[in-house]
Amino acid sequence: MTDSARAEQGEADEQAATPRSMRVATALARKGSDEFVKPGRLVEVRFVKGQSLSLTASRLLALMILTAGGDAWRDIPHRMRKADIRRGHKGNERIVDMLEELHRTLFAEDDKSWRGKRATKRFNLIQASWEEVEDGDKETGWIEWQFTPDARRLIQESETYAVMNRQAVLGFRSAYALKLYEEGALRLHRRQPVWKVDIVGLRAALGIDPDKYGDFAQLRRKVLKIAKTEIDQLAHFTVEWQEMRRGRAVVEIEFRFAPKGAPSQIATVDELARHSAGRKARREQTVEKVVAIGDQKAADPAEVTHLLKAVTTSLSTKKDGEPDTSAQPWARFPRGKLHFGVTEQAARAIGLRYGGGWDVDLIADAYRETMGDRLGSLSGTKLEKSWKGFCEAFFARRGRPA
Repeated sequence: MTDSARAEQGEADEQAATPRSMRVATALARKGSDEFVKPGRLVEVRFVKGQSLSLTASRLLALMILTAGGDAWRDIPHRMRKADIRRGHKGNERIVDMLEELHRTLFAEDDKSWRGKRATKRFNLIQASWEEVEDGDKETGWIEWQFTPDARRLIQESETYAVMNRQAVLGFRSAYALKLYEEGALRLHRRQPVWKVDIVGLRAALGIDPDKYGDFAQLRRKVLKIAKTEIDQLAHFTVEWQEMRRGRAVVEIEFRFAPKGAPSQIATVDELARHSAGRKARREQTVEKVVAIGDQKAADPAEVTHLLKAVTTSLSTKKDGEPDTSAQPWARFPRGKLHFGVTEQAARAIGLRYGGGWDVDLIADAYRETMGDRLGSLSGTKLEKSWKGFCEAFFARRGRPA
């Protein structure tokens, strides 16, 4: 056999040994599109009772699978830039939290014990990870990781897979919606668009804490309805479900996933290309009130100065004219409109000065949505600087309103 023949035979053997899902992952990576593959066994693996992944950690795991591509099943390290994880955030502190969460989260599958008895196997998906430590104030660097032998085994055993969209994965605001999206993408590819699952199995698959949403009406409102609205807006399919009851109790759910028609697919592609700010308003079909820069009276420097003076006066005096030492501006970011109150007026002044003429309350809604739970941990100067930086970034990404 010639050298070329041996090389061709080796390539053929390698191709035959490569899992089907990994061959598809390699092909999608070569296309350079936003689509990527998640092996079916990884989609179907369930969380250990009482454990789940946060939305940010779930996204990071998806990015890891996307980055590893057709090599995810191999016993090799994989690498990714931190900038590809941060998505515009300046700091890397969240990356540490996400990596540690992935390390400590346990998954489970049915297995057999050494005696041949039914058993539950528990395992992690990430074996080891390395994070480069930045020099000075540089926000650069890479992370490196290896999947565990159990994760690689699941990938290698996967004959089916879910084809997912990167922008859709990063666009979800509910971890439950993202998990249900994965389940739907997998079943549509199998051409078995129905998923029938009991309530215990649903909780394990979506990672719903046993102590949360004990009443099914709460689970329907807080999990299923929110997941449906996000999936219908961002996915290439829609989802409906039917509840099976035993007496008055819901004991089983049958989900049905249906591919979108061409017009709806185009609308989804357009939505994924738009900025996430205002996505909820578009989903709920409410109007974004954007004022043109020429008509934005509040952008007048005189009004900004007036607002700042009002804030200073409010901080310096009580109603009886005595100095007020109890006022605490920037204790938390305002929950409502930026009109009344010390922090509200201060935040409005910053939004008017650095927001480029966009409606300040629109920017505030986008800020709350982007920050999520992290917003509760910010106060004082850090919160003020964070809000100012977001206003500047919002204007830089969108330009001036039309």
